Amino acid sequence: MKLNCDLGESYGAWTMGQDELVMPWIDMANVACGFHASDPLIMHKTVAMALEHGVEIGAHPSYHDLVGFGRRSIAHTPEEITALMLYQIGALEGICRAEGARLAYVKPHGALNNDMMKDPSLLRTVMASVANYRSDLALMIPITLDHSAHRALACQIGVPLIFEAFADRAYDDSGQLVPRTQSGAVHHDPATIVAQALSFATNGGVRSVSGQWLDLPAESLCVHGDNEHALAAVKAIRDALQSAGQ
Repeated sequence: MKLNCDLGESYGAWTMGQDELVMPWIDMANVACGFHASDPLIMHKTVAMALEHGVEIGAHPSYHDLVGFGRRSIAHTPEEITALMLYQIGALEGICRAEGARLAYVKPHGALNNDMMKDPSLLRTVMASVANYRSDLALMIPITLDHSAHRALACQIGVPLIFEAFADRAYDDSGQLVPRTQSGAVHHDPATIVAQALSFATNGGVRSVSGQWLDLPAESLCVHGDNEHALAAVKAIRDALQSAGQ
């Protein structure tokens, strides 16, 4: 079970997160590509940092929404989605090549990620964009109860999939993340976060907020380290997974 984290989300003189502290504890870095956060210098520094710690590098593209941090839905045609995906992936891979690194996967950010999981045609467009960019480039998407159908679609299109789950987010009975607007959507207690991480890693799923078992065989856990409590949780998850042989 690999840990992934959204990084490189600073912008100019504005700093977000604790990338230097988080990087040694994760396996996969989702690097912002300039549309919701980051800039060329931040991208370059984040790639170099990932290489230093042996962390896989993934592109983290989004809608073009710096003001809204990519969390606002924006209507696009399939052609526009394809173009914005290729533009951002290409920008990050250019920096990777210059550093002797290889881009390993793509993980859409924010509203783009949420929208594609609700809209099959958008998901197909995103998958096709990644497959057309490079045939061996993987796409990371949230694990849901429809994971078998998503895997079948990815095989049809020709894009490798990586299913991710969240250790610090609550799930509803349909296998979707509880909206952040609802109470209890985000776990803050380190013990709860570690227990959920271990449940995904060792049991292939998690219980919903109502106690219903959800079969969600994820391959990577998304963790957050943008504050001291989150960073402590990342360390605790890493230690727990190692102790469990994961």
